[in-house]
Order: sequence, then C-alpha cells, then structure tokens
Amino acid sequence: MTRFAPHTPLTAAQQLYHLRRNPIAIGEGDAYRGRLDWRMRVQPTPMSRDYEIAIALPPEERPVVIVLAPDLVNLAGGRKLPHVYREDPAELCLYRPLYREWESWMRLDMTIVPWAYLWFYYFEDWLLTDEWAGGGEHPTPSAGPTARLPSRALRQLRSDGQGRPSRSRAESWPVAR
Repeated sequence: MTRFAPHTPLTAAQQLYHLRRNPIAIGEGDAYRGRLDWRMRVQPTPMSRDYEIAIALPPEERPVVIVLAPDLVNLAGGRKLPHVYREDPAELCLYRPLYREWESWMRLDMTIVPWAYLWFYYFEDWLLTDEWAGGGEHPTPSAGPTARLPSRALRQLRSDGQGRPSRSRAESWPVAR
C-alpha cells in the first residue's frame, strides 16, 4: 500500500470524487486536463434563498468561486458587495491566500464548499444589517485569484460547458433537496 505525505496535492479527479460523495456539495462537474469545474446550489439556512455557484480549480492554482445566480449586485440594491474579489460576476472571498488558509492538499468539499455556505449566511445578514459580521480581511480587486483565471474559463463557468449561456435555475441540472 502506498502512503502519501500529508501535504501531497490532491488531483482534480480526487477533488471531484470527494465533491460527488459529500452531501453538502450536491451538484455536477468534471475534471479534465488537471482542471476541476463544479456547479452546485447553496442554501445557507432553511429560510434562505438558493444560490448557484461555480467552483473552478485550474491546475496548480487556487480555487475560484463565482456566483451564477441570483445577481448579488441586484440583491445589494446599489451597495458595494462585501468580501468579494469582483462584482460582475461576483467572485467570493472565502479565505486569505496570503496566510495559506487553503492549500492544494485540502479537500474542496471540506473547505471551500462549507466556507461558501458560511459566506452566504453572512451575506444575507449583511443584506439586512449593512454590516459584514463574517470577519476576515476585505480584498482589493487586484488581490483576487481571477487574474490567473483565463477569460475563456470564466465564460465556461457562466455557460453550460458548450459555450452557450446557462439555462435558468429552474431548467438547470437537477439537485436533490
């Protein structure tokens, strides 16, 4: 039996395997050429709205989490979104890369996915109170991982994988509740 060092990076296929098996990460995705793409819905509380997100993990890069629906800028009613790298599309700030809070040996289903649920929990609180209670450091646009994500990949995250715009949430892939 081969033993791996505790800090051996996980492959895109390994990340995909764990995402598919974790009940809080129900969605769909694929791993190809060392890249992982995953789409799922997040509902932070039973009383919350559903959010559709896309997680991209380019080879040898950090994960990027994009909100596909609903439009967070519209929900914010003209206020600047808190704790995002960019607003269009909204790219969530879930951890501090400078402090190495996420590393390639960490499982997305046990880090990025629960952190996204928590981000949306604090976002909904912010919508009501106008105060971000989620802590952390507010990123500057240049600090985000999007600079390393090719624009073609961003378009794929916002599309159905065939270059066509995503279908509405009601028509998109089924997600067990």
